[in-house]
Amino acid sequence: MTQKKYIIQNNPFIVPTNDGKVIKEHFGLATDGNSKISIAYMIAPAGWSEPFQTPEFDEFTFIIKGKKQFIIEGEQIVLKAGQSIKIEKNTRVQYSNPFTEPCEYIAICTPAFSKDKVNRED
Repeated sequence: MTQKKYIIQNNPFIVPTNDGKVIKEHFGLATDGNSKISIAYMIAPAGWSEPFQTPEFDEFTFIIKGKKQFIIEGEQIVLKAGQSIKIEKNTRVQYSNPFTEPCEYIAICTPAFSKDKVNRED
C-alpha cells in the first residue's frame, strides 16, 4: 500500500477573533499540528488594526485584493493587490487596514504562527 504524499485541505481552521478579521488557517499548529509552517487566508476589514508585535517567526504576506499597511521598525509601507513582503523574525511591526475596503491576503509564517511567539504589545 502506497502512502499519500499530499494533503488536500478542504476544511481550514477558522481562528476566533473579536476584531472582525477573518483567519482561515489551511496548514499550521491549529490545523494539522505543523510547527514548521503556517499558511492562512485572511480578510482584514476596513479600519482594522493590531497592536505592535515582535514575532519569533518570519512572515510572508501576499495581497490578493485591497491594501494593507505595515509599520516596520518605524517605516510605514502600504502594499496593494499583487504585491508581497517578507518580514524577518524579531522585527517590530504593526499590521493595519486604515482604508475603506477590506484587504484579502495570504500569510505564511515560518516557523508556524503561535500566539506564544507573536509577542504583541499591550
